[in-house]
Amino acid sequence: MPSYGDYLKLDELLALQRPLSKGPEHDEMLFIVIHQVYELWFKEILHELDYLNGLLVRNDGARARHTLKRILTVLKVMVAQLDILETMTPLEFLSFRDRLESGSGFQSHQFRELEFALGWKDHTALERYATGTEGRRRLEKRLAASTLWDAFLRHLAANSVPVPRTDLERDVTQKVVPSAALRDVLVKVYRERPDLAELCERMVDLDEGLMEWRYRHVKMVQRTIGTRRGTGGSAGAEYLVSTLNQPLFPDLWTIRTEL
Repeated sequence: MPSYGDYLKLDELLALQRPLSKGPEHDEMLFIVIHQVYELWFKEILHELDYLNGLLVRNDGARARHTLKRILTVLKVMVAQLDILETMTPLEFLSFRDRLESGSGFQSHQFRELEFALGWKDHTALERYATGTEGRRRLEKRLAASTLWDAFLRHLAANSVPVPRTDLERDVTQKVVPSAALRDVLVKVYRERPDLAELCERMVDLDEGLMEWRYRHVKMVQRTIGTRRGTGGSAGAEYLVSTLNQPLFPDLWTIRTEL
């Protein structure tokens, strides 16, 4: 039987935190650990989303709602981790920031995968990754694949909800767009199908959770680097602000005024 350390590959894991600054600067370790942990959480959410899609397609609503709750809980932990990162002052970050050189969180292919898996498809995101790289390959696969929104709509249809054909057969390589016909159907779901309405609410929770993470991320960046350009030449907080208040599932928000 493997030991605790062997099972978790602790020797390899704990050797991955390698500050590049001279000294090294004290806070670089925190920066590395937090971002490595984020990448692990992104991996876990992608793992759960793939499982969730399968549950919805198999019409297992109860387990799908349970899995959504797990994803939401992970998102809350991700938001809470920003509190730790914000204990680092701007001067402490600047003490090693130049060591990031061309590195930037914009290069996290796992976060882009997460966006794609949720329906936020952006073809231009592929341009950040060289052809043939693992990140590019994985994003291309996610771009071509159906999303959580598509699995959700198929689940509704499998439960006798008259989802418009145009929505069921939409181009999955494109971002989810509002649908007036679908909104009429969703209003009826809320009024007549409490079991499915609960699933709708969990989808809204997920959407809100990601928006909360984006907002807190923006404020953390503004607090740390102000209006400076981000690492790797990214637009920094300016770009991040542009991503706020853009729901993944717009119809589930719009119907609030119609219920």
